[in-house]
Amino acid sequence: PPTPVEPPATIAAGVRIGTVDVAGLTAEAAAELVRSEFALPLVLSYGPYVFRASPGALAVPAIPKAVQQAQAAQPNAVVPLEVTVRRPAVKSYVGAIARRFARRAIDARVFLRNLKPAIAREKPGREIDRILAERAVTDALRQGTRGPLALKPRVLQPKVRRSSIGPVIVIHRGSNKLYFYNGTRLLRTFGVATGERRYPTPIGRFRVIVRWKNPWWYPPDSDWAKGQDPIPPGPSNPLGTRWMGISSPGVGIHGTPNPGSIGYSVSHGCIRMRIPDAEWLFERVTVGTTVFIVRA
Repeated sequence: PPTPVEPPATIAAGVRIGTVDVAGLTAEAAAELVRSEFALPLVLSYGPYVFRASPGALAVPAIPKAVQQAQAAQPNAVVPLEVTVRRPAVKSYVGAIARRFARRAIDARVFLRNLKPAIAREKPGREIDRILAERAVTDALRQGTRGPLALKPRVLQPKVRRSSIGPVIVIHRGSNKLYFYNGTRLLRTFGVATGERRYPTPIGRFRVIVRWKNPWWYPPDSDWAKGQDPIPPGPSNPLGTRWMGISSPGVGIHGTPNPGSIGYSVSHGCIRMRIPDAEWLFERVTVGTTVFIVRA
């Protein structure tokens, strides 16, 4: 007579592998069920956008080990499904979504409109909090949940706000005038001297980079200054008592002991002011103050 075939051993009643009920199943059926449940997409959302991640690309479940433990488990036991999360893959996946929706913060910016300062308002930025998102994805993979996980945005504040924009200097090279603004409000106008034709004062947007009281004058590397010696602070110093260097090499705003030059284009590129005017201006500008020089 034929040898009787024993029915395959099944898993005890009430046993679960993670969140999957495998009671009454053979080892092969239990493994297939756990594998198919693990492969269900992990759902993430960001506002109205929905993403479905493939768990198999992000983690590796130890299914054979879990099934073996389930076969030996007592009724109603819960067998953990160990999951090894591929952290670089999770980081890469979250990063790709984060980059898609990232918006950098935009600082307030001063610019010229009709030769007067105007200010473009700041705008906050946003980005997905990657650390929280990576942690949520990792936990979902390990716990067998599939979301949806709501990705949280983080607001990025601009570094420069409209209210923080202070002094602005606008120099009209053609008419030899310096206009001093607090933001967009004109406070004072000064007569100045600017560069002669051979050594013109540069046109453009600059900023104050140094402020010196009672500066020394050092001969620049230029043909007109060859053979001249440094001049210490004092009545004969061509820089007067104050120097405000701007981000154009060798160019600055300074006082002059020759007030008769004010109103003319006679300097070697710098902006000369009467000494009391330069001292007044010096107290109201900082390193970083915006300086516009225009042809008007």
